[in-house]
Amino acid sequence: MKIQFNDVEKQALMLPPEAREILATRLLHSLDNAPLNDIDEAWIQEAERRYQNFRLGRTRGISGNHVFNEIREEMGWDGKNNLRP
Repeated sequence: MKIQFNDVEKQALMLPPEAREILATRLLHSLDNAPLNDIDEAWIQEAERRYQNFRLGRTRGISGNHVFNEIREEMGWDGKNNLRP
């Protein structure tokens, strides 16, 4: 008998949180040696290109504080994870 995805998902979601966490970890580890799809491969190449440009001084980095401040501003957060009116 073929196991159906929806049945497995339904049963997994009925597990207690700790068991779901263990299951999720095991499932993620099972993907460690899975081949990359074309999109993943393209992003890896893009990340490597950007990193090399940064290392060679062709581009400048942006501080994490700056990036997160921009995100907070765009999302309307007040810095305490509360939305501003």
